[in-house]
Order: sequence, then structure tokens, then C-alpha cells
Amino acid sequence: MRLFILLFVLTLVSHATPYETGKKLYMERGCNGCHGNKAEGLHNYPRLANRAKGFLTYKLERFRSKISDNQQQEMMIPFALELSDAEIDALTTFLYEYVDEGSAGRYDDSYQTHGDGGS
Repeated sequence: MRLFILLFVLTLVSHATPYETGKKLYMERGCNGCHGNKAEGLHNYPRLANRAKGFLTYKLERFRSKISDNQQQEMMIPFALELSDAEIDALTTFLYEYVDEGSAGRYDDSYQTHGDGGS
């Protein structure tokens, strides 16, 4: 009976979607420390939620190859060095498909803080 329960649990664990795997990696690798729990970006660190999957993959692969576009991006290199192709795919899937479970849908970045005529 214990063997059956163990196999059942392992089956559930092994069927995690790329989105769920990416979400777990995002938190475990500490991405949320700079990019926010909702991948919304914090301070000088960019928003990652709902960015193009191809762009995110390109950037992570460059960081993994120890290539950055500027000095601030160099801090990403240690985080990306150990990522496998499958982990990059899972992370970028999570970020591209990100949905804030506490709201009605994908992250809305359309709000503008200027040009409303003032109040």
C-alpha cells in the first residue's frame, strides 16, 4: 500500500506543467528578490511578467553564456550560469504566461502616469 501511495505522489509531482515548474524556479532561484513576487519589476529591475518568451529566452541564454549588455545586467550572470535549457524554457513559459491569481488576468502595464491633464 505504501508503494502505491509513493507512486501516486511521484506521478503527481512529475506531471507539473512548465508554468508551474517555472513558477517554482522563479521563487527558489530568488528572481522575486529583484523582479518582484508578481514579476512586476522593482526599482531599477525590469518587469518580466508577460514579456515575449523569445526575448526572455534570448536574454537568459546570453546571461548563461556570460554575456550582458551593460554593467547592471552582469548581476544576472551568476543566476543564469547553472540553468538548463529545460529550466530556461520553464521560467520563460511562466513569465510569458504569467497571470496574477489575485486579479482578473494578465499584468496590465498600459497605465500611463502622464498626459492626463492633471487634477
